[in-house]
Amino acid sequence: MDRREVLKASLASAAAMGIASKRAIAAEPGSPGGVEGQAGSGKDNQKPVLASIYDYESAAKAKLSVAAWEYFNSGSADEITMRRNRETLDALQLKPRVLVDATKIDTSCAVLGYKLPHPILLAPTSSHLLAHPDAETATAHGAGQAGTIMVASTLSNRSIEDICKAASGPIWFQLYVEDDREAVQALIERAEAAGCKALCITADIPIPYARDREAHIRNVAPTLPFPNVGTEAKAGGGAGRTRRHFNWNDLAWIQSFAKTPILLKGILNPDDADEAVKRGVAGIVVSNHGGRVLDTEPATIEVLPAVVDRVAGRVPVLFDSGIRRGTDVLKGLGYGASAVLIGRPYLYGLGVAGADGVRDVVNILRTELEAAMAMTGRTRLAEIDRSIFWKSRDYSS
Repeated sequence: MDRREVLKASLASAAAMGIASKRAIAAEPGSPGGVEGQAGSGKDNQKPVLASIYDYESAAKAKLSVAAWEYFNSGSADEITMRRNRETLDALQLKPRVLVDATKIDTSCAVLGYKLPHPILLAPTSSHLLAHPDAETATAHGAGQAGTIMVASTLSNRSIEDICKAASGPIWFQLYVEDDREAVQALIERAEAAGCKALCITADIPIPYARDREAHIRNVAPTLPFPNVGTEAKAGGGAGRTRRHFNWNDLAWIQSFAKTPILLKGILNPDDADEAVKRGVAGIVVSNHGGRVLDTEPATIEVLPAVVDRVAGRVPVLFDSGIRRGTDVLKGLGYGASAVLIGRPYLYGLGVAGADGVRDVVNILRTELEAAMAMTGRTRLAEIDRSIFWKSRDYSS
């Protein structure tokens, strides 16, 4: 069978398990991507244009199961923070410059010593089996094709060993620190032995807060394997499922035996960022979990400048939540982030076209970033700073 026939067979198999598409849509990935028309629609020869992240989002919504779509796209409570992530990014206005020689745009960067062709990383997200039969191994393939770092979730549907074997680029491991400390240490050692290059510890979710939309899909959500923690469970499930007792002393305990650099993810308060740096973390991820933790928190882009100022260059500061455009990437870099992470966008790509979709989503954002840099008069990432923004709405400065 050729590649398209293999993918058709895989999607049909996944649908039989109740975790794949509502319609069998055969993918024929390209750059930025293309998907065949819906089977049985009479439009099999028409290919939707996948020119943006929003195009991929629409295609994914048409293709994924209701449970998958609701799980990937839900926030906490009234989803005020999730919406605010987008609204605040949209409201930031860029200041263009003209007649700058933009024949060569360099988006390369270094993150924790790893040289990358662009500053767009893959944030940790759970349950990729809801999007594609190859789950996180397909994501790892796509990350490699895009030349970026994948942060693999503790709650992946593939083992960290299998994810690292599928990868052609660096893999970091995201960790939830549970109360069974022996199991936590064993999992960290597993990740390091598998080849993970950094440990990204989530700090902002001691207990899930009002995951209402997740609770509504619990009866229809499939049971998924979570081999990194040795269990099976339904996707989603609402608030109150897990309480995690993780504090600064526990961070010191992990630092006492971990062999890889440690980043702390979920920092919004500059005081927490300062404390983390003083305690020796290698990096900070400014994140509100994509609006999936405490609702009515600020957007990450709103607090990013204050965190960057407090950290004052002592460690890299990364930024996630709400990114959909290359201009969003530019805005994060403008406020001082060393790199950004995307979550939902690459899940849309994964659901539509597997590894190639992951690659294409990253490439779309990189291409948009290059154009945005050119039109704000920046040809290298080092030239991006807060002067890319208008300081006021009167446009006098």
